[in-house]
Amino acid sequence: MKSLLILLLIALPSIVLGQDVSPAHYKIYSTAEQKMVAINDIIDQTGKIDVLFFGEEHNDSTAHSLEFALFKGLTEKYPAHAALSLEMFQTDCQLVLDEYLHDLIREKNLLTDARAWPNYKDYRPLIELAKLQHLLVVAANAPSRYTNMVTRNGLGSLQQLSTQAKGYLAPLPIDTAAGAYYNKFVKIMGGHEAMAGMQIYQSQNLWDATMAWSIAQFLKTHNGFKVLQLNGGFHSEEKLGAVAQLKKYAPKAKVITIASYSGENFDNPDWAKFKTLADYVILTDTKSGKE
Repeated sequence: MKSLLILLLIALPSIVLGQDVSPAHYKIYSTAEQKMVAINDIIDQTGKIDVLFFGEEHNDSTAHSLEFALFKGLTEKYPAHAALSLEMFQTDCQLVLDEYLHDLIREKNLLTDARAWPNYKDYRPLIELAKLQHLLVVAANAPSRYTNMVTRNGLGSLQQLSTQAKGYLAPLPIDTAAGAYYNKFVKIMGGHEAMAGMQIYQSQNLWDATMAWSIAQFLKTHNGFKVLQLNGGFHSEEKLGAVAQLKKYAPKAKVITIASYSGENFDNPDWAKFKTLADYVILTDTKSGKE
């Protein structure tokens, strides 16, 4: 036990220092205050907040470093009451993830049995920090076999699943949000003609709803915790998608949203065009941030 503790203490600096990023490579803007801020300024605003949604571009290494800095800051401000929730792990892999966090299985088994993303190295420092500090991590996403099932056959097809299978998803039927989110989804898909039916939009809603449900269930049993949720930017932009779904499952949950983008005229950004996208907007320098 003593030797394990020594190894962990040796490993921690490499986890932390490996994630340092120069402020020259990113800018953080508060859309409410209309001014530049720092990571610590966001953390200072979390006193009455339950969930921080960080909408990322999955291949932005600078943003991944900032995610780590944010999570580390939360663990320091709220010892034993900070948790991580990830799009990058699916609900049916929660057991495997927990086994790894409790040091019961090897990382090799985590990667294979929990179907870790190809860029797992970007999230590894957060997982290792959680493991070291005995923090909880939520595998939040819907199993891809079920989102694929909806893409092929529609939401109604999920009713054929067993009770156990349905337990990995948000409660059925899933609310397919109309209005702004649907219009935004159609636009990004290239129009109605490119969608070939509603099924792909329904699978998007299943994805959002299951992440939201996973967070809501966690909050119900972990009062006072601060949850950092990581997902692709579209899932939480404009407080739509997973954020809107969370409001249905946990109406009293207080949320902060962060949206991160690479490039976007980094040297002279037009902050006004980002003002509706999130509470905080992060721009990263493409010269340093893309993988």
